[in-house]
Amino acid sequence: MSTPLILSFDTSAAHVAAALLCGDQIVAHKVEDMKRGQAERLMPMLEEILAQSGKTWADLDAIGVGVGPGNFTGIRISVSAARGLALGLGIPAVGVNSFDAIEAGLTFAAAPVVPGPRGQGYVWPKDDSPYLASEEELANIMQDVPLATPKADSLVAQIARLAGQRYKNAPARPAPLYIKPADAAPPKDPAPVILP
Repeated sequence: MSTPLILSFDTSAAHVAAALLCGDQIVAHKVEDMKRGQAERLMPMLEEILAQSGKTWADLDAIGVGVGPGNFTGIRISVSAARGLALGLGIPAVGVNSFDAIEAGLTFAAAPVVPGPRGQGYVWPKDDSPYLASEEELANIMQDVPLATPKADSLVAQIARLAGQRYKNAPARPAPLYIKPADAAPPKDPAPVILP
């Protein structure tokens, strides 16, 4: 039986991050900070990760992808890419939320928090739904337990590890974890008139 090879990536924040997991070892990873341009950079970065390891797309057993929460457009980029790659390669794609990825990398008791807009943070209390917490709520949570926020390199490595554990169990197609609506507003200009 060959050692599983999992390619993971994440663009849910101001970064493009990718990692290649072979068995239980991260054999290649790359992170680039960027606020824009993730869609143009993602596929070339994945090609670089594979080439650096002497692997090809055909060698992959599964795709792991970060599904958020985070940047609305960034999440759509990764999830769309993962679905397309999985379909084209005939392998499973596993969506991993940032809370699970953060928690998997913890070596101490802490509450996973994904940074949100304007000093807020996404939290997911046990036995409840995830939500966007205010700065004041985050300060209250910190009184009981430290907060753990993701670092892109650790996040993408844990996404790969969790995907490696889950891909054989016929996972559902990755779907974005949106906790709040997109910040984009509909245009103020009237809709164009369609002439007969």
